[in-house]
Amino acid sequence: MSVGQAKAPIYEALKKYRSMRVVPFDVPGHKQGKGNPELTDFLGEKCLSVDVNSMKPLDNLVHPVSVIKEAEELAADAFGAKHAFFMVNGTTSAVQAMIMSVCKQDEKIIMPRNVHRSAINALIISGAIPVYVNPGVNKKLGIPLGMAIDDVRKAIAENPDAKAIFVNNPTYYGICSDLKSITELAHRHHMYVLVDEAHGTHFYFGENMPLSAMAAGADMSAVSMHKTGGSLTQSSFLLINNQLSVGHVRQTINLTQTTSGSYLLLSSLDISRRNLALDGKAIFNKVSSLANYARDEINKIGGYYAFSKELINGDSVFDFDCTKLSVYTREIGLAGIEVYDILRDDYGIQIEFGDIGNILAIISVGDRALALERLVSSLSEIKRLHTRDKAGMFDHEYINPEVVMPPQQAFYSNQHSVAIQNSKGYICGEFVMAYPPGIPILAPGERITQEIIDYIAYAKAKGCFLTGTEDMAIEKIKVVEE
Repeated sequence: MSVGQAKAPIYEALKKYRSMRVVPFDVPGHKQGKGNPELTDFLGEKCLSVDVNSMKPLDNLVHPVSVIKEAEELAADAFGAKHAFFMVNGTTSAVQAMIMSVCKQDEKIIMPRNVHRSAINALIISGAIPVYVNPGVNKKLGIPLGMAIDDVRKAIAENPDAKAIFVNNPTYYGICSDLKSITELAHRHHMYVLVDEAHGTHFYFGENMPLSAMAAGADMSAVSMHKTGGSLTQSSFLLINNQLSVGHVRQTINLTQTTSGSYLLLSSLDISRRNLALDGKAIFNKVSSLANYARDEINKIGGYYAFSKELINGDSVFDFDCTKLSVYTREIGLAGIEVYDILRDDYGIQIEFGDIGNILAIISVGDRALALERLVSSLSEIKRLHTRDKAGMFDHEYINPEVVMPPQQAFYSNQHSVAIQNSKGYICGEFVMAYPPGIPILAPGERITQEIIDYIAYAKAKGCFLTGTEDMAIEKIKVVEE
């Protein structure tokens, strides 16, 4: 990492622009906030004064030649990548750009089924064909794990024409696959390795962290700087390595990313990269110690299980991200989503998500010890007040899908609506997912089974926020006409 990491070119250019007191006859129409006093009062004059359009002194995200180009080079250096792209359409657009850069229509990509919806959306857009490796499942916790090496090896042997392998690093729950071995295996078979590191920014800057995608030799990685790195929501990096063409990847990004890149998002990436490059070790040492302290205290309560590195098995759980405070709740008779709702409604605590059996609290750069104490004491009180018999609770999150049609074909096929409870046996034409985390329960092209119908009904009854269907009430589902 170079000494130049103390620079923040986009931030510095914006400060200079503001000091020049330029009279704007360009977009945006609020004209540095003057045209929208209520918004300026809410967000602040400083913020609105740098919500500006691309111009020569500030470069252009679509074709950077000056300050954005320099900021990209600094980010690449900080992450140990060949190149870094600033992404302002979120990691969703980074994931889509990765897949679309290396997979054309009808070409195969090997991936775990517990991917974020953005990866399957990329298949719908591009026409690439998924070859799913079903992740292992921890039977006690009911959660999907990583990809086992033997399963990846089998998928490669059965699909030697696949163009790429897609890996989560880590999963939402903090679980990491053996990324280095998967990468070496893929490269021996001339396949690209694409990595969703939406929850792995800190792997690049902390000590004693799981291996990052770039360090493992992967070809591309999508990194949500806003999730654990401190930048503004919707700002991310797309990292590339090895022999991939920077120009080709940029062209692919520009197919879907806005031409009006927000300088608020860009500068937040620039400043946050500098912050982590200079102080990341200390920052994430503190984050790890806070998470480990909270995990120990929650496990002392009893009934809950805040899991960690004891899950490591050398394969489908090759490593674990200790900054993830994942807590199993089913033993106290409450679904994770129920604990999630109680924490927010009764205790004023908003955690990342609750699912059927677990909750996840994201611990990152902005957390403080006092807030963790409040979470622990609230969980203790919830156990005392709300514990009930766990009989009749759904015991697992992940259901192996039966894929019968490529996602693009299913999504664009002739469809009709049926009631979800009457949809058994049909091929799904749309998504059903709980958000967060945004991992599909059903995706286009998959057979609807009774187990899936029961799971959806249970998730709705427990209060999960279901999304994806055209029917906003999630009572009907579009199915393929066969």
